[in-house]
Amino acid sequence: MAQSNNAKVWFVTGASRGFGALIVRDALARGDNVVATARNPQQVTDVLGEHPNLLAVKLDVTNEVEAAAAVEAAVARFGRIDVLVNNAGFGVLGAVEETSLAEARRLFETNVFGVLAVSRAVLPQMRRQRSGHVINISSLGGYGAYFGWGVYGSTKFAVEGITEAMSQELAPLGIHVTVVEPGFFRTDFLNDNSLVSTVARIDDYADTVGKMRDVAADLNHKQPGDPQKFSKAILQLADTETPPLRLPLGTDAIARIEQKHSFVERELAQWRELSMSTDHAAA
Repeated sequence: MAQSNNAKVWFVTGASRGFGALIVRDALARGDNVVATARNPQQVTDVLGEHPNLLAVKLDVTNEVEAAAAVEAAVARFGRIDVLVNNAGFGVLGAVEETSLAEARRLFETNVFGVLAVSRAVLPQMRRQRSGHVINISSLGGYGAYFGWGVYGSTKFAVEGITEAMSQELAPLGIHVTVVEPGFFRTDFLNDNSLVSTVARIDDYADTVGKMRDVAADLNHKQPGDPQKFSKAILQLADTETPPLRLPLGTDAIARIEQKHSFVERELAQWRELSMSTDHAAA
C-alpha cells in the first residue's frame, strides 16, 4: 500500500519505548505512516496499540538479515521510506579500564554496527527515490567525552563521524543526514534496562567514576530534558527542507558543546607553534 497525500513514511528502530515510541506516536498522530521496529514487535503494539498506518516489525539491529527483511516489509506496505531514525541503543557506565572487551563489543554491536546495518539496508531504497533523511541519535557524550562514559561515548563519537561522512556522500543524491545530540532527558535511559554498569569496579576510580554512578542514580527521572518536546523536535527536523548536520537538543548539550569548543580553542592556541612545526620546510 503506497503512501497517500503528503504523509511521510518513517522507519524507527528501538520503537518499543523511550524516544522511539514517542516519535512513532507523534508521527502517527499527524497522519504519517510508520514502520516501528523492535526485537519484540508485540511490545510496540502493546505500547502504541493497533493503527492502520503502523507496521510493527521484528528487528534486532545487529542482524543484517532482519534489517533487510524489515526494509522489504516497509517498502511492500508503504512504497517508500522517507525518514530513517536510528534510535536503538544502550549505555555502559564505567571507567575505560573497568570496561571489559566483551562489554565494549556488545555495546559497539548495537550502537555502531547496528546503525551501519540498518543504514545499509535502507539506503538503497533512498538512493532509488533520490530522497530521504537519515537521523542518527547520538548523545552529548558523542561530542564531549566525560569520565565514566568513555566507552559509551566512543560509540557515539563513531556515530558522529559516520554521520558526517554519510552527509557528504549522500547530499549529491538528494538524501539528508543529521546526527542528533540529546542531553539528559527524562526517559528510562538511566534505568538498568537501558544503562549497564560494568561488572568490574576499581577503587582508584572511586572519586571519578564512582561519583558518576551516584550522580546517574540521583539524576534518574529528574533529568532536565522533556521527552515529549524531544519528539516534537524530531518531527520538526524531519520537515525541514535544509536540515542541519548536527542538532544538539537540551541546554545541557549546548553547554557541553560550548565548553568543549572553548577548551579546544585555548589548547590549540597554546600548542600552535609545535603543531605547525612538523611540516616539511618550504623549498
